[in-house]
Amino acid sequence: MTISVGSTLPDANLLFMGDKGAEAVSMASKLKGRNVVIFGLPGAFTGTCSTSHVPSFMRVAEKLRAKGVDEIICVAVNDPFVMKAWGEATGAAAKGITFLADGDASFTKAAGVAYSVPKLAFFDRSKRYALYAVDGVVKVLNMGPETDACEISGGEALLDAI
Repeated sequence: MTISVGSTLPDANLLFMGDKGAEAVSMASKLKGRNVVIFGLPGAFTGTCSTSHVPSFMRVAEKLRAKGVDEIICVAVNDPFVMKAWGEATGAAAKGITFLADGDASFTKAAGVAYSVPKLAFFDRSKRYALYAVDGVVKVLNMGPETDACEISGGEALLDAI
């Protein structure tokens, strides 16, 4: 399955680094009865992800919340230690953006957004996308070829589409 507008997002356990260490988080429980923005990207601490994609959601976080978004979630195929450090290093965690690690790419694969770039040692990484889901159903999906500016999957584009 490749996610599309109208599809129900797949459930998978992702990891969040909390006060007690790595905690499993069911994506279905995160989505149930809530308005959620999810943006996926190739990897923590990578160029465009750190300089364009995450900052775009930091810039519009309050405006998304004003439109009724309950949570903004960043998903990458990384481990929870790296995701926590990245959220802190970018300042995005302090802005209330949740960083979830899809360590085994189970959510990414089930959503049909996995890809690999062997020369970069990227295996089963996430394509760049942003979506808005209501009760787990995709209402807006921004995904496609773009430049390093993330004009399709960036925060501003998603904000405009909601």
